[in-house]
Amino acid sequence: MAAGGLADGIDRLVIVGASLGAARVVEEARRTGFTGSIVVVGREKHAPYDRPPLTKDFLTAAAEPELVEHLPAPEALGVTLMTGTTALSLDTRNRRVRTERGDIGYDVLVIATGAQPRALDVPGGDLLGVTTLRSVEQARLVRGALEPGARVVVVGAGFIGGEIASSARARGAEVTLVEASPLPLAGAVGPLVAERLAYLHRQYGVRLLKSTKVREITGNGAVEKVRLDDGSVVPADLVVVGIGVDPVTGWLRGSGVAVSDGVACSTYLESTVPGVYAVGDVARWVNQWNGRLSRLEHWTSAGEQAVAVARNALTTDRSPCGVVPYFWSEWHGHKLQMLGEPADEVELAGDRSGATDPFLAQYRYDGDVVGAFALDRTGPLMKLRTAVRNRTSWEAMLGAPTPAGAAGTTAPPHRGARLIGP
Repeated sequence: MAAGGLADGIDRLVIVGASLGAARVVEEARRTGFTGSIVVVGREKHAPYDRPPLTKDFLTAAAEPELVEHLPAPEALGVTLMTGTTALSLDTRNRRVRTERGDIGYDVLVIATGAQPRALDVPGGDLLGVTTLRSVEQARLVRGALEPGARVVVVGAGFIGGEIASSARARGAEVTLVEASPLPLAGAVGPLVAERLAYLHRQYGVRLLKSTKVREITGNGAVEKVRLDDGSVVPADLVVVGIGVDPVTGWLRGSGVAVSDGVACSTYLESTVPGVYAVGDVARWVNQWNGRLSRLEHWTSAGEQAVAVARNALTTDRSPCGVVPYFWSEWHGHKLQMLGEPADEVELAGDRSGATDPFLAQYRYDGDVVGAFALDRTGPLMKLRTAVRNRTSWEAMLGAPTPAGAAGTTAPPHRGARLIGP
């Protein structure tokens, strides 16, 4: 049980959104000693399941993998799981969630509705064979189309787009990756690392088109061609769109819960309405780690937020939520990991001779270590976790042992980016 004890007057916890964050809130609620009723409302017909494999193993395995459920035995946790149920609106005055199956009363509400992929708003964007990838049903559609020689166009070269491109190449498909920005992922990892990742795609046969947009998709009932803004045409049997997501907040209209690129929350992950919290992709809160408004779309972040939400909502032991962003991805058999946040000052240690060689990048802001990125260097990256969490000064880091394989990271601070290697 939490040190401060359970809060009074809370008998029912309702969570809208059958997501990872929802499952973790349930588990943490029971861990704190909460014995009241818990109801989880989910739009999909499935129980909460693990989504990251949908763009990786689910697409490449010889046989379709089984879904990994986050609440495999809800009855053991005393949870009422309402799958296939859409939340329609929220009455915060009377503390009721209105759904297509009736109203549900709550004492504490946690919004865990996540985000939905943005559609490609061009002529032909609704043709058969054009899809986003967020659900298992969409993953099955993509998996069924991936075969040797299939012509696949992936729109959006972010981490999800990169995973889909990688998985399609692993299945023998011809892949064209279309990115509107001059350099994909520059905002997420900085231009130096982003350039290395662009080379990585090309090394494995992905045709990467930068500063390019889709103008039109054509076909007789199903996709056949993708016309780009430079007038060129790319043949396509499948188009997968990965141009970002939008938080699912439409059902909150008129509720009094403030929405601004997600549910606007305090550092406690509580919304503008007392007793209503948010977790995961839908939560935009004051991150105690860096003191800035953040909305993180990372698997690990949802789990950390869930622990904070359960504690702050159900116990008297309230404390601000601070999350150091961390995510990982797999492209073409290589592991990509990002810890913290990018910055203009970068020290990159590794072999400059090849796009597939392991490397480690460290980011500094105002003299402090604020982030790190690794390609196939998990150990050295994990050794920086404490420094990034504490935003340790670079001068203090100079006195610490250099992480294994990160030769040259003791160079003096400077503006801009350097590549350090043999």
